[in-house]
Amino acid sequence: MNRKTPHKNIGIAACAISVTPTGEVQLFPAGQFRARVTDGRPKDAPGWLMNKELATAIIAEFDSRKIKTVIDFEHQTMLASQNGQPAPAAGWFSKLEWRDNGLYAIDVEWTERATSMIESGEYKYISPVFTYDKKSGAIKSLFNAALTNNHALDGMDAVAASQLLITQQTNLEALKMEGLMEQLRWLLNLPVTATADEITAELQKAIDQIKSSSANAAATAGFSIVSLIESQANQIVALTAAAANPDPAKFVAVGTMKELQTEVAALRAQINGSEVDQIVTAALSAGKILPAQEAWARNLGKQSIASLKEYLETAQPIAALAGTQTDGKPPKGLSDGVQLDDNQLAVCKAMGTDPADFAKTLQSMQQA
Repeated sequence: MNRKTPHKNIGIAACAISVTPTGEVQLFPAGQFRARVTDGRPKDAPGWLMNKELATAIIAEFDSRKIKTVIDFEHQTMLASQNGQPAPAAGWFSKLEWRDNGLYAIDVEWTERATSMIESGEYKYISPVFTYDKKSGAIKSLFNAALTNNHALDGMDAVAASQLLITQQTNLEALKMEGLMEQLRWLLNLPVTATADEITAELQKAIDQIKSSSANAAATAGFSIVSLIESQANQIVALTAAAANPDPAKFVAVGTMKELQTEVAALRAQINGSEVDQIVTAALSAGKILPAQEAWARNLGKQSIASLKEYLETAQPIAALAGTQTDGKPPKGLSDGVQLDDNQLAVCKAMGTDPADFAKTLQSMQQA
């Protein structure tokens, strides 16, 4: 019987071996064997072959499985998709062992129902489903097993091939998905133990960040995160180059700027000092400040020339300070030896004192 299989040189088959309700069940005999009936199977190989070397490889693959392998009734696990019937388990196993007479499952856990049916003779055979090399007949892998009374199992190889293809495709998709998850964990700097939900949550944060920081780029129809990263990388390179090689027309060295600031400050102080001199001199001449106020006025001008100007705008001139009281001549009644200065004359005027009397008093104080 010519049937399609997932691989050109790999065949799928099921055979039957007598079973007892113990924890150890023989799945394959040692050496070369064929179907129990004289139907000629396998027709595409000299016979099925099991030996220690082949068993070692099968056991290694089997040990990598994370779940137990099912033993069902009449291969219903594989037929369920066709007949829609339930596929209850008859037992489970997870450990294989090679012995001189064949390959065994050594930790079979039978269900109560299966144990009863085997003990009562309702089921007599266990039928493993396996792949084999069409040229040599060497058994390559074990798919699952079933309790059956049809030790020939005619037609089961086609069903097994279909189910194995589905399983392989499912496993391939699972491997692809796990590869994608691994790449996302690396991209988001997450631990290898991060779950799909954690990856999704972190990925959403990244999406929100991109949308908020690059709203225009993210809104375009041809948005690509790779293009965005390349664009930002190019900007960083350009900014780094600009920082390392500034345009002299646009940037000034810090040292040069500080020297310029110092020169400007000195020039400004010189200009302000000259202006303060002019303002104070004019204020003294106009009688708006007393000579005793000159130092104060100069200090105020250095701190804030605007404040000095504001003060002088409101200051009333003292007439006595605008010139001498006697046009440069000694006041009437004063002796030639006593001369009052402008401040003294201003004080006399403010106090209503006759300059001559003030002069006499000053003279008598000097003589004393």
